[in-house]
Amino acid sequence: MNCGATDPLPDASGAPARTRALGGRAALWVLLAVLCAGCQTYTTQSREMTSAWALGDAPGAARAFARQAERKTASKDAVIWHLEAGAATRAAGDFAASNRHFDTAAARIEAYENLPKVRLGNEAGALFSNQQNLPYEGRAYDKILLHTYKALNYLALGEPDRARPELIRAYQRQQDAVADNRRRIEEALEAARNSDQREVIARTQADPGFQQATASLTRGLEGFRAYADYVNPFTVYLDGLYFLHAGAGGADLERAIKSLRRVLEVAGDNPAVAADLALAEARAAGRATASGPLTYVIFETGRAASREQVRLDIPILVVDVSYIGAAFPQLVFHEDYERHLTVEAGNTRQTTGPVASVDAIIAQDFRNELPAIITKTLIATAAKAAAAYALNDAARRQDEGLGLLARLVTAAVQAAVNIADTRSWTTLPKEFQVARLTPPADRTLRLTTPGQVAQRVTLIDGEVTVVYVKSMRAGGPLWIHQFRLR
Repeated sequence: MNCGATDPLPDASGAPARTRALGGRAALWVLLAVLCAGCQTYTTQSREMTSAWALGDAPGAARAFARQAERKTASKDAVIWHLEAGAATRAAGDFAASNRHFDTAAARIEAYENLPKVRLGNEAGALFSNQQNLPYEGRAYDKILLHTYKALNYLALGEPDRARPELIRAYQRQQDAVADNRRRIEEALEAARNSDQREVIARTQADPGFQQATASLTRGLEGFRAYADYVNPFTVYLDGLYFLHAGAGGADLERAIKSLRRVLEVAGDNPAVAADLALAEARAAGRATASGPLTYVIFETGRAASREQVRLDIPILVVDVSYIGAAFPQLVFHEDYERHLTVEAGNTRQTTGPVASVDAIIAQDFRNELPAIITKTLIATAAKAAAAYALNDAARRQDEGLGLLARLVTAAVQAAVNIADTRSWTTLPKEFQVARLTPPADRTLRLTTPGQVAQRVTLIDGEVTVVYVKSMRAGGPLWIHQFRLR
């Protein structure tokens, strides 16, 4: 059951006051029971699955997320559950099932995008409950990585032609994201201007105490590298890699050069990316047509930042309301991860280098989204406070005992529905890294982590091959698969 609210109906009966008071007491307890049922954050709902994921149990997490995704396919949370299931089943090596989950998520996202941008019924429900009561429609980085992972799944399945449109779609998603964020903020500001509580909201936003409290929500986000708005360097790198080695013709080569240059611009120097760009430019200039055999080791490490709720007291001045407060999401970072992967190939040794920090991408998206989150939360908090005051006052006028009960019940109801929207794609990695090397004569690699997890890999046949390695925690198992680009 969703956390929701029902409008109290006026008593139009001619019943005696005592009877009305008893009926009012019963109605208040029913209201409390209904509204408090099922009021759990996404963090709480997904704890069983994310615990398995944090331990590095990809098959166990995949089964749990897939079961939940199937149960929730028709729900407002279908997108997030299918994203989780798609990433988990991918790590477990079931690429076809992974793409089925991603297809479901993509179809729901597109359906939401084809609806009016503001659905008044949904927004009204969230007004008297919380933002988690709205459908999860996918964040910008969700949509970009959804298509990135679909492309990788098709490559793993040996269907490179089907990877191409997914990479193109991922690029388009990055282009669309800036406009989508601008619209999201404008809609939140317009909602505040049209709210019955706009003066209360304005006073609250101007209050130094409130500003100081909400500033804590972004504490710890300052140290991340700032990528260009909504650019995922790993997605751009995969685009460059694909069109360099699996493309056809000059246009694809020019696209590869553009993408590889973009990665170096936004993510900084990486030897593998720089070598690929040099190769692409040499081919475009007619100085090289082939590079000899190449192997890439792509390393997904750790767990991406997730959202947890924090409750803040906020100075909304509405008299006779027993509980005033608001719950906001806050990013939590997971530092139990392997910092890099060492790759030994014959007599050579390389260390994977970072291409993209997913934590940085999420932190930047969170900063961009936070003004809208704060504004919508203030609107809802003020509306609930005003409704609680009206209900308490009506109950007190009818009966002092009923008035006291109303205060207790409305306080409990507001506390119960006062939860933050902590939905986020928790099965994403913390970082994407890459190493580029010439395969040894015996086509055997030795992979070692700082946590002393070691594994030998015999390369598949192919001129350009990719070894894809996934690690969720330091010292945990490595989940490995391979595919060829040429």
